[in-house]
Amino acid sequence: MAESWDGNHDPGSPSEESYHLERLHIEPIYDAFICPLTKQVMQDPVTLENGMTFEREAIEKWFKECRDSGRKPVCPLTQRDLKSMELNPSIALRNTIEEWNARNEAAQIDMARRSLSLSSGEGDIMQALKFVQHLCQKSRSNKHVIRNAELIPMIVDMLKASSRRVRCKALETLLVVVEDDDDNKEIMAEGNNVRRIVKFLSHEQSKEREAAISLLYELSKSENLCEKIGSVNGAILILVGMASSKSENLVTVEKAENTLENLEKCEINVKQMAENGRLQPLLTLLLKGSSETKLSMAVFLGELVLNNDAKVLVARTVGSSLINIMKHGNVSSREAALKSLNQISSYESSAKILIEAGILPPLVKDLFFVGANQLPMKLKEVSATILANIVNTGYDFDSVSVGSEHQTLVSEDIVHNFLHLISNTGPAIECKLLQVLFGLTSSPTTVFNIVSAIKSSAATISLVQFIEAPQKDLRVASIKLLRNLSPHMGQELARCLRGTSGQLGSLIKVISENTGITEEQAAAVGLLADLPERDRGLTRQMLDEGVFQLVISRVVSIRQGETRGNRFVTPYLEGLVKVLSRITFVLTDELDAVALCREQNVAALFIELLQTNGLDNVQMVSAMALENLSQESKNLTKLPELPKPGFCVSIFPCLSKPPVITGLCKVHRGTCSLRDTFCLLEGQAVDKLVALLDHTNEKVVEASLAAVSTLLDDGVDIEQGVQVLCEAEGIKPILDVLLEKRTETLRRRAVWAVERLLRTEDIAYEVSGDPNVSTALVDAFQHGDYRTRQIAERALKHVDRIPNFSGVFPNTG
Repeated sequence: MAESWDGNHDPGSPSEESYHLERLHIEPIYDAFICPLTKQVMQDPVTLENGMTFEREAIEKWFKECRDSGRKPVCPLTQRDLKSMELNPSIALRNTIEEWNARNEAAQIDMARRSLSLSSGEGDIMQALKFVQHLCQKSRSNKHVIRNAELIPMIVDMLKASSRRVRCKALETLLVVVEDDDDNKEIMAEGNNVRRIVKFLSHEQSKEREAAISLLYELSKSENLCEKIGSVNGAILILVGMASSKSENLVTVEKAENTLENLEKCEINVKQMAENGRLQPLLTLLLKGSSETKLSMAVFLGELVLNNDAKVLVARTVGSSLINIMKHGNVSSREAALKSLNQISSYESSAKILIEAGILPPLVKDLFFVGANQLPMKLKEVSATILANIVNTGYDFDSVSVGSEHQTLVSEDIVHNFLHLISNTGPAIECKLLQVLFGLTSSPTTVFNIVSAIKSSAATISLVQFIEAPQKDLRVASIKLLRNLSPHMGQELARCLRGTSGQLGSLIKVISENTGITEEQAAAVGLLADLPERDRGLTRQMLDEGVFQLVISRVVSIRQGETRGNRFVTPYLEGLVKVLSRITFVLTDELDAVALCREQNVAALFIELLQTNGLDNVQMVSAMALENLSQESKNLTKLPELPKPGFCVSIFPCLSKPPVITGLCKVHRGTCSLRDTFCLLEGQAVDKLVALLDHTNEKVVEASLAAVSTLLDDGVDIEQGVQVLCEAEGIKPILDVLLEKRTETLRRRAVWAVERLLRTEDIAYEVSGDPNVSTALVDAFQHGDYRTRQIAERALKHVDRIPNFSGVFPNTG
């Protein structure tokens, strides 16, 4: 017996392995038990007329071959003809063999029990496992023998063996044991058996993983085991990963997929699959399940966190069904549907699918309806959230009917209803509806409808009041909406902020918070920046409240890197610079503004900001501010006081000499400085402005050209201004702007500047030889507006393209 389990033999083919296993016995094999044809122990022995005994299946195959070949039936051993092919069962021999088998199998099972121990040698364990496989494959009824012998838990224990071969063979053996046997599968459900198998799914060795998934697939055919498998932590996640793998063995992928399909019988597994990205089973149940199942799946879907691709899949698959539930279900069903729709409406592509599926009419109805069947307020909040998600998709809402009279979201009565709800509900819904209006005002096709409705309902003041709301989300939504409105109703908003209610102070408080740069701060400073810059009353109030000092400190902090950067830094800085530029529009009327600009050296800050490469708006606004400051320079320059002539000079004027005064600004003819008179020349800003004339953004070029043109303006020494531009190599860039003709505004400014340059004879002479400049001036003369044509005409006279007729006719004035 010991020799039979020593594991020294190495079976080759399956038939050889079976042959060796047949010889794992206690009693010797008698020759009478062996079929002469198969060389194996017979199971159904039959005897021929000549007394020879064979396995029934083997001799029947022999006779068939004889018939097929046209030969007479002969005995395969004697080769003598047989008169009859009658097969007589050898009942006595069969019973003897069965008794012999039973005695041997009992002994072999006992030997297997003793060998299936972690303390046994690898060879003994392998031989025992092979015997169990052979026994189960030999007869399906033997599986209950294995079960009754309590071998299944012992085989499971072999999964803990240190030998990889043993572990793999144990998995294969368990598959044979449980295949098509529900009772054996039930034993596998006990304890941690399933968990041990699942562990092999993430094993590095592919053979063990393949064996484990095959076993798990077989176990998953039992409904009782489906929940057990799903309850193992990570099992479904691993299976989903295997089923979607691009590098896994194809057979393994298929088995994983089939296992998951079996696990779908259990709803809790379906929910787990959805959590791990396999949504289709849940969506199928939501469409085809019972009422209770549909509700359960919808509730769970509303709690899931979906990626964007999943949102699109859900919208396409069950969007219409969810909308239908939202329209006709009971309160609990509508709640589940709304929460699911809230999930999938947060992505632009899936939201558009919902719009096309007809979500808007019932959504608006739920928000506005008041009566016995109205939604609870908490669900109206969800409806408002969905609508806020949807309107931020940029869809053409002017073409989608939402009411019985074919109103749209931007119809006046619908907007009035939104405004009414905003003023008469709680902060949560108010916030979402403000976001709805923000979305609708973000589109150039619908913003005018919203502005018109707000004006007709006199709702501006109530909207501005939300700036003071204690809830941050509500403040942010309000400020963002007001910023969208400011280009279209800026004067009205400025008038509201100038009031005594304190909203301007609330905006300043938001901007001044030292919590890093938030979306709220960027929106607040953007709102202030977009208000009419020439509103003197608002600027005066901002001066009184110290807004500009705060703005300057924030700009300097960002420029020095003291404020940590995030995605809101750029809009925040752009807004700050634009707010600061307001002060340069009131210099003529507000002495306090001039004093502040001097005290804070604002001109130097704007010159520094000209060099913020990559921030076009900052450069543009800085150049505009410098234009305003430079325009004021001629008014602030201190003209020199000439000394009074002495006594002799007063009697003898011929003895006098004009006094020589040094240190004067050659453009402004007086004492200048950057801090006190905002002189561009003293601030060395000309080179920086000239450099921006080559910018790709025409708005930056336009602002820079306007700033340098102040050196050629009336009230300054134009000839010296031209000289300054020559020294800064600015003549050619100005001419290039004229030639490029990027915008009508740029052409008008360039024509004005070129006409001033051409007043200098040397430049006029040089330019007259450039046909491109002449052509550009002729084009402006022919196609420009009235003012541009006048200036172009003067410029053409400077280069002798148009004769000067001023002296032809006598002066009759």
